[in-house]
Amino acid sequence: MLGAVKRPARLDRLPKQYFMRLLARVQEAAALDGEPLVDLGRGNPDVPPPPHVIEALVESAREPRAAVHGYAPFAGLPELRAAIADRYRDLYGVEVDPDREVAVVPGTKGALVELVLCLAERGDTVLLPDPYYPDYPSGVALASARLSFVELDPDRGYAPRFDAAPRENIAAVFLNYPSNPTAAAAPEDAFAAAVAFANDTDAAIIHDFAYGDLVFDGRTPRSFLAEPGACEVGVELFSMSKSYGMAGWRLGFVVGNAEIVARITELQDHVRAGIFAPVQRAGIAALTGPQDTVAERVALYQARRERVLAAVGELAAPCEGTFYVWIRLPDGLTPERLLAEQRLVVAPGEGFGPSGAGWARLSLATPDELIDLGLERLRGALS
Repeated sequence: MLGAVKRPARLDRLPKQYFMRLLARVQEAAALDGEPLVDLGRGNPDVPPPPHVIEALVESAREPRAAVHGYAPFAGLPELRAAIADRYRDLYGVEVDPDREVAVVPGTKGALVELVLCLAERGDTVLLPDPYYPDYPSGVALASARLSFVELDPDRGYAPRFDAAPRENIAAVFLNYPSNPTAAAAPEDAFAAAVAFANDTDAAIIHDFAYGDLVFDGRTPRSFLAEPGACEVGVELFSMSKSYGMAGWRLGFVVGNAEIVARITELQDHVRAGIFAPVQRAGIAALTGPQDTVAERVALYQARRERVLAAVGELAAPCEGTFYVWIRLPDGLTPERLLAEQRLVVAPGEGFGPSGAGWARLSLATPDELIDLGLERLRGALS
């Protein structure tokens, strides 16, 4: 019994976890009588990893050697760091040093929190894009930092409005392109503006590149680090979850500025004991093996996007990437009404920041038959 044990204030500073609340609401609704729920709210890849990636995991896990089943190198396998560096060179046109400018992390969700701890102190300000991925505020809260926003301008492709952003005592700025939840690809001048802002304010840029490869209509994946000066002011987070369907495997990278990479590596040395070597071997297989499945995922999500846009028309923001569609709900139609009246789950826009009010996020990472059923119910609500 812990009644007499003082609860640390840092836990009370944490916001309510958005996706846990959404999941709890879904579970409550699912327990009620009625038609089966259709969940278009959660972004959980429905296509598994490529077969050769799974085989690499299995083959490595069958080895009896201690090097496989004991503690892996805390900094990650050198071959894995080299593989992501090669990807950045070959696909994104960015040269990075695999030993100094790449950190291997157990998924990028935790790294989003830990990077703030490595960059901000009590009283510093961290800027989030508005709208933003709901887990960004967590690190700000744990660091006792102040939270403020960079407005994303929908009339300019959701470009950051650095001209209207706070400029005093800025420790870090989060960016995310392709954007969750807006599904916007990076506007032409967004990264240059971020580098200029960082140079003017001494802020670090944290670019969440989780959906980097999932861009539509013939677009080319575009890394923040390809912008001149970007490696001097920031880092990029690359995840294996979206490009390869490895969300549950928990493997990602922090790439870019050597000082920030050294800080996250130092923190990882204290809180982690490496990542299971077969998972890293599978990551090497994914990064260095055939890439046709990445293109197939893009084509699948783009085809699903077309069905959603045909159903909702001008209610949707332009969907240029990710596996989401950002939709403005008509007056009076709320996610709560969709859940209660249509048994349809969408992610309420209010959870993505101040500008999300009145919007909802629909996930394309859902089997086709469920998307079609969900759209049928949504059309019923819209009519």
